[in-house]
Amino acid sequence: MRIDRPQLLDAALAAVLAVGSGVALAYSGSPLPVTLLTVLACLPVAVRRRWPLGAFTANIVLGLLLAALGQDPGTTGTATLILLYTAAAYRGLAVALGALLLSFVAYTLNAAISLPDQVTLSDHVIVVIVLAAVWGTGRSLRLRRAYLDELKDRATRLERARDADTRAAKAEERARIARELHDVVAHHVSVMTVQAAAARKVLASDPALADEALSAIENTGRMAMNEMRNMVGVLRTDGGYPAERGPQPGMHDLPALVEQMREAGLSARLSVEGVPGAIPAGVDLAAYRLVQEGLTNTLRHAGAGAAAVVTVRHEPRELDVRVEDDGRVPSQAQQTGKDRVGHGLVGIRERVALYGGILKAGPRPGGGFEVQARFPLKDGQ
Repeated sequence: MRIDRPQLLDAALAAVLAVGSGVALAYSGSPLPVTLLTVLACLPVAVRRRWPLGAFTANIVLGLLLAALGQDPGTTGTATLILLYTAAAYRGLAVALGALLLSFVAYTLNAAISLPDQVTLSDHVIVVIVLAAVWGTGRSLRLRRAYLDELKDRATRLERARDADTRAAKAEERARIARELHDVVAHHVSVMTVQAAAARKVLASDPALADEALSAIENTGRMAMNEMRNMVGVLRTDGGYPAERGPQPGMHDLPALVEQMREAGLSARLSVEGVPGAIPAGVDLAAYRLVQEGLTNTLRHAGAGAAAVVTVRHEPRELDVRVEDDGRVPSQAQQTGKDRVGHGLVGIRERVALYGGILKAGPRPGGGFEVQARFPLKDGQ
């Protein structure tokens, strides 16, 4: 059995009370049975924390035996008060009230047995006040301990909730970074792959055209590195110097994006309808990424000779962005558009939903593939 420090302190307190009472009674010439009963009445203090009510009851019974022998049990009073305090401080209200009632009953019996004519009314009042004060002190300590435990439990729950929110925020941020990396890397790598294949085919027959394709690959790679560097710069939080942050791409970059796709061999054109207005930054980036993903998919999956049209329609309260191609490929899976629904379109769908938009992606009735998003715009935007 493990004995902790409070139990050792209780055992030491019980030993001090027992030895002190025994020595005092022996010095005064009390009979040996009285001395032994008094010592025994002090020993329950050693187990007061483990069995508060049992220890208190044992002390009361031994005190009544002393009264029955015609002895004043007052020498055990200190142990009685300690045990009453313990029952009030370490047990529930029902047990604590039972201990208080038991103390009143025991005192009444002791007063009736031990020379009742020598006890005045003021003595009874003082004893009742002392017993009530000791019991009240124990209950106050218990309530304060329960209040502190509740505060600790509440702090623990708040900390767990904060940790859960932090984990959710980190997961959301990882998802956002994954979407950005996919949009940047997949687009530029796809363009570089197509250009490299074209350069390999004409390397021997047309070195000038191959050199032009290689230059385009170099420029595309440099653009990819710049975008990734900007992204990493946003994520950096340490270091002695602030990270350089470039502006995020948006609708104003669509002409350059379409031109880049033309250089990669895709017949693409841009059509803008309506009067451009102020667009929120998040919607601006989401619309750009949608066009980027749609053109990249056309370049990769639509087949040779495919053409793509990017249509941007500005309306007073809505932004409509559409990427259509006329690609015709033999595979049934490709005809249903299944090969195009990868991580890129999943990320685009999340982006569009984030800003309350509606995304439609699938094969066109006349052939080819279509990606369309409609973003709601608030008044004044």
